[in-house]
Amino acid sequence: MHVRYDENREIVEQLRPESDTDWLLVAGDIGEQVADIRWALGLLRDRFAQVVWVPGNHELWTPPDDPVRLRGVARYDHLVGICRELGVLTPEDPYPVWEGDGGPAVIAPLFLLYDYTFRPPGTHDKDSALATAHKAGVVCTDEYLLHPDPYPTRDAWCRERLALTEARLKEIPEELPTVLVNHFPLVREPLRPLRYPEFSLWCGSEATADWPRRFRARTVVYGHLHIPRLLTCDGIPHQEVSLGYPREWRPRPKAPGRPVQILPPVTAGIPA
Repeated sequence: MHVRYDENREIVEQLRPESDTDWLLVAGDIGEQVADIRWALGLLRDRFAQVVWVPGNHELWTPPDDPVRLRGVARYDHLVGICRELGVLTPEDPYPVWEGDGGPAVIAPLFLLYDYTFRPPGTHDKDSALATAHKAGVVCTDEYLLHPDPYPTRDAWCRERLALTEARLKEIPEELPTVLVNHFPLVREPLRPLRYPEFSLWCGSEATADWPRRFRARTVVYGHLHIPRLLTCDGIPHQEVSLGYPREWRPRPKAPGRPVQILPPVTAGIPA
């Protein structure tokens, strides 16, 4: 949503459900300021029957102009606390079951981060990939503002989140399909159109490549790339729901900020 941009903030202010029973899945990057995140989630929770949120990398930044100086896990926990005050579901809550059209399906909000395994061509490990990115001048702001405290690195935090989340997903009854919601794509295929392939380092993990199939995903929902589209990977729809920055959505023919239908699943996507 990136509500620090006035035009995006206006779009969020105008966002309405199509029915009284609609749930809203928010795939991260509401903004960087804690006050903006609280504002947007509170507004949306008042309108939708249920709001489900996963953090993006921007929510986890500790920008110099935010009065909330928390870092890393403490910042994430603070945002989870705000969500619980507002009645918004997070990756730390029991996974809810959608019983409406296209259900039943377990809605699984995920917080996984990235581990630098989506490497650009010609690199063989994290160090060589980061060196290539720095040489190209393509370095995500996370390297400066997303602190992993108390973990030593962001990829160490990611590995912990992967293990915790995989264990929870295994507990979902096998007869129930899922909707997997994560800020970062779960598979590499959505990264192919990236103008700067070096940016893929900050876009997910190879460890989740088989999760959509293993955990019976009817749809995968993600954001982060600012390339909103529907891909079909291994027969499973992967729906990117990014609004993006105003300079990105202004040239598009469709009106920005329309809710994207997730269930019943839309399947007429681009083959990966």
